[in-house]
Amino acid sequence: MDLLEQVADAMAKDVLEAVELTGNEDLVDEIKKTIGSSSTTLEEAFMTAVRIRRAEARGRAQLKHLLKKYV
Repeated sequence: MDLLEQVADAMAKDVLEAVELTGNEDLVDEIKKTIGSSSTTLEEAFMTAVRIRRAEARGRAQLKHLLKKYV
């Protein structure tokens, strides 16, 4: 993982934790705009990391749900 991905993923993780804590989904867009005003490259990587982390969370939740049928 290169520096861009590391920074973007760390920021995504922190922002998603803040969203979970506060329930404020707008935090993602607010941080996206802040990042994008300085670096569109980081903005894109951040949003990719957010999407990946959200997709992973949905996948894990579905797996947990499906496993309940077998365990």
